Amino acid sequence: MFSKILIANRGEIACRVIDTARRLGVATVAVYSEADAGARHVALADEAVAIGGPRPADSYLRGDVIIQAALQTGAQAIHPGYGFLSENPEFVEAVEAAGLTFIGPSAQAIRAMGLKDAAKALMAKAGVPVVPGYHGENQDPEHLAGAAEAVGYPVLIKAVAGGGGKGMRRVERAQDFMEALQSAQGEAQTAFGNPAVLIEKYIEMPRHIEVQVFGDGTQAVHLFERDCSLQRRHQKVIEEAPAPGMTEEMRAAMGQAAVRAAEAIGYSGAGTVEFIVDGAEGLRPDRFWFMEMNTRLQVEHPVTEAITGIDLVEWQLRVASGEPLPARQEDIQIQGHAFEARLYAEDVPAGFLPATGQLAHLAFAPGVRVETGVRPGDVTSPWYDPMIAKIVTHAPSRAAALNRLAVALEATEVAGTTTNLAFLARLARHPGFGAGQVDTGLIGREIAALSAPAEVPPHARALAVIAAAGLHEMPTSGFTLWAPLRRAVAFEDPAFVQVTGPNRITVEVGGGSYDCALHPDGWWVGGVKTKARFHVAPDAVTVFMQGAHVFARPDPLDRQAHGPASDLTLAPMPGLVKAVFVAPGQRVEPGDRLAVLEAMKMEHTLCAARAGEVAQVLVSPGAQVEAGAPLIQLAEEEAAA
Repeated sequence: MFSKILIANRGEIACRVIDTARRLGVATVAVYSEADAGARHVALADEAVAIGGPRPADSYLRGDVIIQAALQTGAQAIHPGYGFLSENPEFVEAVEAAGLTFIGPSAQAIRAMGLKDAAKALMAKAGVPVVPGYHGENQDPEHLAGAAEAVGYPVLIKAVAGGGGKGMRRVERAQDFMEALQSAQGEAQTAFGNPAVLIEKYIEMPRHIEVQVFGDGTQAVHLFERDCSLQRRHQKVIEEAPAPGMTEEMRAAMGQAAVRAAEAIGYSGAGTVEFIVDGAEGLRPDRFWFMEMNTRLQVEHPVTEAITGIDLVEWQLRVASGEPLPARQEDIQIQGHAFEARLYAEDVPAGFLPATGQLAHLAFAPGVRVETGVRPGDVTSPWYDPMIAKIVTHAPSRAAALNRLAVALEATEVAGTTTNLAFLARLARHPGFGAGQVDTGLIGREIAALSAPAEVPPHARALAVIAAAGLHEMPTSGFTLWAPLRRAVAFEDPAFVQVTGPNRITVEVGGGSYDCALHPDGWWVGGVKTKARFHVAPDAVTVFMQGAHVFARPDPLDRQAHGPASDLTLAPMPGLVKAVFVAPGQRVEPGDRLAVLEAMKMEHTLCAARAGEVAQVLVSPGAQVEAGAPLIQLAEEEAAA
């Protein structure tokens, strides 16, 4: 076993690797960018080395600097985590050339699976079923359009070197193909430096089921499947293991196919073979096809660990240090069911736009596994993936594990930034998901209900007024000479509080009056116990009660005037302006494309909120802008006669 390793990553995966290394008595070296100097993974590691600026290209993608850090600190091996350099064969070769061990597969194995078209050809040769489509080298747009016609619409355009939904577009009609192709190629070029794409048949009722494999370079075993069908914009939201509705026949067929795939390339370490499954007629052994192999540890690996009792990071360290596979196939068993939900800083109603901001308050439910790289007070950075945490639950049955997930999400508290927490909680309570009726289109079909604004309990509003008045934690005993004191509170609605007795307050807000009392077990409203918790900030109050409810605290001295919001298109987050589609004097209609902003490794199209004439274009392609920066201004609408 190694005595010291360097972790070439950041965030929750770096923290995850540190946890296992510490348990095994292995010292750890963290690397960090300027943006991550105060990050949790830096604090947890035994040593930490600065490697450059906040941009990944200036830090976490600088393989030579990372290798030098390992040599300087005496690390014997480098764990890549996922993302960044984890699937870069040149980095693997450089690590080994420096006399270090790469904790993962060989460069040859990574190359074999790195390009989707070549990987599919290799898998077909190994007897692994592949999806119908075009995986050739001809990238002429007309040729690709013809290939799409031959495959039959709808089709999926996928970046050859892609992953994480980048460079991927679904096309329903031939007339939309060229625009989608151009967009996919542009995003692929930005994300991977390779604009090449392939074309696949789009399966109407698809399920995304993947198999965890582990090899020693010669032999491989599988650790059963994970269902990752709950996705938005081709990115996973909630994963589970095992897959609902899985039969023993199907599980055996998929497991054997995954092992064949791993052994065909002499795979060493943890990897995942991803399959697309047609769930229209249930799970059948003749209805799954190879999509790709991820030659690294997956984000969702904790659900596999939960149902097998196996620490995959420990296996990675043991096999990389020269030990044989820790278990035989027959030794690996499924124990219960597990779920993982990905908590992100993102605005769901705005189309899952990444959000930035300070995590002013962060608390998780007790008794569940939480993988996180942040702490209260940390700031979600525009430079990296906006994940806050992965919340993992495990129970003897699927129903029990899913209920635990829903309860855990409902008890999680985040304030200071916009998150997908309410969306996740609703998804966990969705009856179709609860019944195991999952496919990759479920979120798209149900997005209106899943992202609708939460109904605010009247009691939450009343308690928010108390918090805004600064009375939520302090006793209200005392006396007045003439009558109870009634005073106004700076709140988003007209509101008043009146202390009517020891620890008792009457709140008037929203046309109602509420009798609130502070007991040793918390606040009661109208004789009903609430279990409410609070976070109070200068500009807002968050009440955690049946979800998180945020109420504005206006500054009574603020007299700043604001123009019509629809006149200006603002940057919803910090990012790079990739394209501008309009010019001054041009007429636009609602929904017309105005610009494309690249942020957090994804492209976001900004559209006109109303019809009008473009008055000013305030940015140009290539500009780096901050959140809230004005981009396009429309001329003021003329008042109706």
